[in-house]
Amino acid sequence: MTGMTEPTNQKKTVNVPRSALRLPRLSGGRAVLLGALAIAALLLFESVRSVPAGFVGVSFNKLSGSLATLDPGVHVVVPGIQQLNLYDARLQEVTLAHTVQDDAEGAIRARSKEGLDITADVTVQFRIDRAKADVLHKELGRNYLQTVIRPQVRSKVRDAIGQFNAAELISTQRQEVEAKVTDALKTEFSRNNLVLDSVLLRELKIPDSVAKAIEEKQTAEQQVAVEQNRLQQAKIAAQGAVAKAEGESQAVVARARGEAQALSLRGKALRENPQLIQLTVAEKLSPNIQTVMVPSDGNFLLNLQTLGQAAASTPQKKNESGSSN
Repeated sequence: MTGMTEPTNQKKTVNVPRSALRLPRLSGGRAVLLGALAIAALLLFESVRSVPAGFVGVSFNKLSGSLATLDPGVHVVVPGIQQLNLYDARLQEVTLAHTVQDDAEGAIRARSKEGLDITADVTVQFRIDRAKADVLHKELGRNYLQTVIRPQVRSKVRDAIGQFNAAELISTQRQEVEAKVTDALKTEFSRNNLVLDSVLLRELKIPDSVAKAIEEKQTAEQQVAVEQNRLQQAKIAAQGAVAKAEGESQAVVARARGEAQALSLRGKALRENPQLIQLTVAEKLSPNIQTVMVPSDGNFLLNLQTLGQAAASTPQKKNESGSSN
């Protein structure tokens, strides 16, 4: 269209002096100094290493091949020459159980003394020997859990279980199994620069059929023990009855012996005093009779009152004579 002009884009160019774009040049000595400081700072950063609490460090010198044990704290190592390896020195544990899969096998499977299958769940608590961490690093490295602990635990548990019957394992000898495993593992762990803390025998499982048979056997043994106890009680009661009967028999014999002795003494007294016979007869006839007629061959009368008084006075005279003596 006429009378209209199109706008044009105009670009403005600004000229900057080349001297303004140039960086300041450093002298050769200053550049070397800055480079050396940077390298020194980097080396210092790499050389200061820290060993955390609960860990132990093992420093390996690549030039000499020597090892050194480092306690928790800050240490200086030479970068590129010394290598720091950290080991956990705190209490650790490994569990072998049917709920924890250890590669292809979890719980420990063993056989009892009579050849029955036994499944054992075991937890072992341990720690590394701080003083021998450098030897542990040299001989076993970090893989000691797979190379030593798990195989040795399985082996020693199987050996201990094989020394007992199934019934003993689930009843009276459980602690004995733990003790045997503990003693055997202490030796092996010490030889490999490890410290055993405890062995926890969590579960010993036998086949259900065997467990049922053992339970029935134990029930029968308990019943036999009860019957034996009852028999013993009956035997004791019988012995008591025998003792009582013997006592009563001895008492009867003693009474008879006493009565016999009394009769003997009475007979002797009657023989020595015949008049007592007549007195006894008269007393039996009537307590009111004071005079008794005797047979004709006796030709005398007995005054019972006088005879009784004489008999009563006789003990008194004896007593008086005894007191005067």
